[in-house]
Amino acid sequence: MSTPSGFDELIPPSTRLSVVALLAATEWADFSFIRDSLSLSDSALSKQLHTLEEAGYLEIHKEGGGRKRRTKVRLTSRGRTAFEGHVAALRAIVEGAGPAAGATPTTGATPATESDAATTSGTQHQQQRAEAGR
Repeated sequence: MSTPSGFDELIPPSTRLSVVALLAATEWADFSFIRDSLSLSDSALSKQLHTLEEAGYLEIHKEGGGRKRRTKVRLTSRGRTAFEGHVAALRAIVEGAGPAAGATPTTGATPATESDAATTSGTQHQQQRAEAGR
């Protein structure tokens, strides 16, 4: 299976994906808000932000000094475009993995458990009855 267009290799680690998804919903976010929202340590978040900043996906703005220092983060247009492309690629992967409309399961597929087999069998019988009634 080939990788869909738009799939971004930098975003997939769950922490970076979570950071980018959180930032996609806002203009700017405080470091502490991101850290607390994602339950990350300061160092873990700093590392991920640095990686994304180096790629040009984030802008980091520091203001104040000492204990009053605030760090604010936002997605750049490049980061937003990469995130949107990545989400579209993930959707394509998920949609491509499902059965095509009206397709029957392949004969090579085996249910994971007996209860799955019974459920699958019952669903197939319901589909056959519905098609017969048309």
